[in-house]
Amino acid sequence: MSANHSPSGQQPTATYESAFLKACRREPVPHTPVWFMRQAGRSLPEYLKVREGIPMLESCMRPELVAEITLQPVRRHNVDAAIYFSDIVVPLKAIGIDLDIKPGVGPVVQNPIRTRADLAQLRDLTPEDVHYVTEAIGLLTAELGPTPLIGFAGAPFTLASYLVEGGPSKNHEHTKALMYGDPQLWADLLDRLAEITSAFLKVQIEAGASAVQLFDSWVGALAPADYRRSVMPASTKVFDAVAGYGVPRIHFGVGTGELLGLMGEAGADVVGVDWRVPLDEAARRVGPGKALQGNLDPAVLFSSTEAVETKTREVLDAAAGLEGHVFNLGHGVLPTMDPDALTRLVEYVHTQTAR
Repeated sequence: MSANHSPSGQQPTATYESAFLKACRREPVPHTPVWFMRQAGRSLPEYLKVREGIPMLESCMRPELVAEITLQPVRRHNVDAAIYFSDIVVPLKAIGIDLDIKPGVGPVVQNPIRTRADLAQLRDLTPEDVHYVTEAIGLLTAELGPTPLIGFAGAPFTLASYLVEGGPSKNHEHTKALMYGDPQLWADLLDRLAEITSAFLKVQIEAGASAVQLFDSWVGALAPADYRRSVMPASTKVFDAVAGYGVPRIHFGVGTGELLGLMGEAGADVVGVDWRVPLDEAARRVGPGKALQGNLDPAVLFSSTEAVETKTREVLDAAAGLEGHVFNLGHGVLPTMDPDALTRLVEYVHTQTAR
């Protein structure tokens, strides 16, 4: 166990008292904290400069580069938390899955998993497999001071979707065919992925991450009954695996309005909400005892400053009665977004919510 964490959740006092972690714990905050999904990279010219000529997966394995990219939005935007720069397929690559991230396409898997024999590709993940993560987080916690670092991983369903489809998919036909047609193989696949994901999050927490987020990017493709039966057990296993560290656990998916209550049940402390459901309605669906994160439509940032402020005010008003609120976009920062618009947005939220 690192010096930063113990099973009782001890963290450096300044970090523990940060607005972001307080909001996650549903405690009073000095202002509504802000961070953005995909803030590390994407729209920043300084990111494009340091990444030039370096493939995505390779960039995730260079500790100094990871630390620099993770710090860039903290320096530029004054956000209340850093998000570790990586990709959800990194742990799969680390255990030997033959995959690559193709520019303009996304992760592409050479040998998709569709039979029981294919499960042999998924061995256990060890800290040594991702030693560069431990090293990068060590560099980051030394630089970030009181600013918390969020670790993250892909949720079992979304990882399974990439592995079964062989890459990104609009309809998830191979994934759903396996889920419906061979429920035992599907359950075994997700359980194996839950083990890998849990191990990956533990590495990040033990290295110094102050919170973790589970990204279930594609789970909005499922009906609630299918989520409860075929996905929730694996997500719950991940949240349970890291519960003893005492760090906030965030759960986020896209198009998950019908799943918000179940995603809260899966075990997260904070439920991420995309822009399709107002936060007051999301709170009703999730129920008490959870903080919410979100949920400005990223596309709003391409409008005028006045329009951005109007839509941001709507989000803040909808969040006014929440037990805890972390301001975020309803999905990730878009590559062509003006970075200055994000900087102004952080300042506006901080100013409007200062207590």
